[in-house]
Amino acid sequence: MTRICWRLVDVVSRLLEPDERDAVRGDFAESGVTGGKALFDLIGLATRRQAARWKDWRPWLALLGIASLYLILIWAPEERTRGGVQRIFYFHVPSAYTAFVAFCIGGIASVRYLIRRDFRYDDLSVAANEVGLVFAIANLVTGMLWAKAMWGTYWVWDARLTTMLLLALIYAGYLILRRGINEPGRRAAVCAGVSIVGIVDIPIVYMANRWWHTQHPSPIIFGGQGSGLDPRMTFVVLFTFMSLLFLSLYWIRTRRRLVQIRREVDSLQAAGSPL
Repeated sequence: MTRICWRLVDVVSRLLEPDERDAVRGDFAESGVTGGKALFDLIGLATRRQAARWKDWRPWLALLGIASLYLILIWAPEERTRGGVQRIFYFHVPSAYTAFVAFCIGGIASVRYLIRRDFRYDDLSVAANEVGLVFAIANLVTGMLWAKAMWGTYWVWDARLTTMLLLALIYAGYLILRRGINEPGRRAAVCAGVSIVGIVDIPIVYMANRWWHTQHPSPIIFGGQGSGLDPRMTFVVLFTFMSLLFLSLYWIRTRRRLVQIRREVDSLQAAGSPL
């Protein structure tokens, strides 16, 4: 058993950098630890090192992005009636769902701020709402491109399009409002209210072409009897949504740090402390 443990120690140690691997082996030899304890300690060290490497999301996001483009442009079957224009769908729908998730994160963070009055939740709310607005605009732009190809015009005052535009305008107003209020506590409280109001529009957007007769295509996903997609198309939609969701979470995390730093700088300036 001891020999097996030391063999496993040798295997696990290959996950470390060469210099660190030699140093760890030397420490084990000097301390005279048992094979089992050495293996346990080394697994913990290797796990921490790998976790630190995986904190950089960018390589994984790049791989997801490349895979999504391949699936959308090459792997997904061409739709019979709309042809290549239909491929916009694979960007259009996931960007809307990603915006909804980001706005919900912002809304939940706003509720938490109003309960706890902790500015960390306000930081999360503004970061999530900014990212959500980016994806909402992406949804509107891709929808306009599809409309031009299918309807011959970029815009119609359709219930689905109008409610989505209203959602984007609410969060654009949210960001403008943040710049117009200087006192941090009042700004956070007022904007939290706007964020909560904004998420009320999300189910209205989603249900618009179910509740009203619209020019927008009927629901394809979860649309009830007669709806549905080719399984390959469904896979591409879900994969692209997953890719955009991870991208949005990375942006939210990065933006939240910047917002937090900005808030701390503003606090120091308000207190008259030298930077």
